[in-house]
This record gives sequence, C-alpha cells and structure tokens, in this order.
Amino acid sequence: MPDRRPELGWMRVFAEVARLGSFSAAAAVLGLTQPAVSYQIRRLEEQFGVALLRRQHRGVELTEEGERLFQVAAKTVGDIDALARSFRAEAQRPVVRLRTDYAFSALWLIPRMHGFRLLHPEMDIQIVATQRLEPGFRDDADVGVVFGTKAEFGAIGSLLLKEEVVPVCTRGFLDRNGPFDDPQQLAKSILIHLDSPMPSPWFDWRSYFAEFSVTRDLHAGRGDVSFNTYSLVVQAALSEQGVAIGWMGLVDTLLSTHMLVEAGPAIEARDRGYWLIPPRSANVDSERLSNWLVDEVGRT
Repeated sequence: MPDRRPELGWMRVFAEVARLGSFSAAAAVLGLTQPAVSYQIRRLEEQFGVALLRRQHRGVELTEEGERLFQVAAKTVGDIDALARSFRAEAQRPVVRLRTDYAFSALWLIPRMHGFRLLHPEMDIQIVATQRLEPGFRDDADVGVVFGTKAEFGAIGSLLLKEEVVPVCTRGFLDRNGPFDDPQQLAKSILIHLDSPMPSPWFDWRSYFAEFSVTRDLHAGRGDVSFNTYSLVVQAALSEQGVAIGWMGLVDTLLSTHMLVEAGPAIEARDRGYWLIPPRSANVDSERLSNWLVDEVGRT
C-alpha cells in the first residue's frame, strides 16, 4: 500500500502560501513556478482529504482545516530552519581576528604561523595589518599586538616584547665600510631610516645616538635612505644599502642565520615595546591565540 503521508517539502510550500496568501508570492519566495506551487497544494489536499484553501479572485485564504494545519506546519518548518541554522553555525570554523602592524606581522608572526596551525588546526586566523592603529581597533579585533608605551597600553594589555634595538647590516657591508668599533664611527656610515612622526614613538637613529651622546655630522647623512615601512628597511639592509636599526624579536631569525650581523651596541627602552591587547569580551579562541603568542615569545 503506498505511503499517503505528506512530505516535508509540501509542508513548506503550504506554510508559505498560507503565510503570504498567494500562490505567486509563495512561488517567488521558494524559487518555484506558480503552477508547481498550485499542483503541490492540490496534492496535499488530496492526501488529507479536505480543502485547505479557498481560492479567491485575489489570492487565497485558509479554511478551518487549513488554519489548524498551518499552526502545525509553521512551527515544524520554523523549528527545522532553526535547527539547520544551528548545524551550519556549529560546522563553521572559528576565526580569530588579530590586528597588528606591518613589521610584527611580516617579520615575527608570519614565519611562526605554521606552529599555531599545528596546535590549533580547528581554527582560522585573520591577520589585519596596518601602519597606524585607530583608537577603536579593539572593537573589531579579537586580539591586538600594538607598539607603544606602558602609559598608553599598560592598563589594558601586557608587555609582549620589550623594545630592544641593535644596529644591523650584512657581513659584506660591514667588511667594506667597518668596523664600527663605537657609535661615533657608526654615525659616519650610510644609515637606513624608518620614517616616523616627531618625536619618534620608537628608537630612531637620532635617539639611538643620543643614548651615547653622539652628535652626527650634518655631512654624514649624504647617501642615507628612508622608508615608510619597516619591512622595506630590513630589505634595504639585506640588499647592503646601509646600516639599519634592528628590533630584537623582529630580526632575530636574520641574525641567527647570519643574513644580518650586529654592527653596534644594543640598547633597550623602559616600558615600551609590543603590547598584547585582549578583546573587550574574552572568548576561548582569543585566549588560545593570546596564550600561544606569550608562549612563543618565551620560547624565542
């Protein structure tokens, strides 16, 4: 004996027709033709053995039996749609949004990202790099890694990398232009600069030499070159264009592989560096990324 129970698809069609009071409107919502909708309603009425709709000149209205069926059909279809949305949400991979600057993302983060993916293959990370972070960056980021001072970020974050710098260049450049036994000699060399507002929020060559009470001769700057992003500064140093200020944590790999060498004494700043900023509302995924960042800094 054939199964006379109506299928769920017919129930959805009926629920839309009843809700909208029109075969044509329901067809548009469901992506069907008007005759197809009318045919399925007829089949449904045949299976129930009652009239569910009254056809009128403009649209349709429910019969008493149709009203009773609509109460059940609308709830059933709604519950199933809600469950489907829940399934889709659970199936989506969590995405953690990290905001930072170009230098940290290019020189520190990206070379280490493979390690994070091995630890957390269930998560995706979106890196949003910008040269200048807007004041409201926490509103659209799960985790932030920002450069600044304790006065700026100490109340909301923790110091991840203290600012420590050392002059760097290639071995070839050092052999041809060095040695730089002291900062006074280094001040006579060709230098690579990172453009910054004045006063600079980080070490620049002016503040570096000031730490050693060295005043650079005005004629010594001929041949210097400057860039507006630190990645280009590093690339210029690797291309033997001069001596650059190397931020420890960003150039460590280049120093350990001898692609760059130290060309002068290191100095560090008090209460200044890269700060780890959590989201306004903590969540498990942002905490995993934050913990990994802290562990990775401690490891290196």
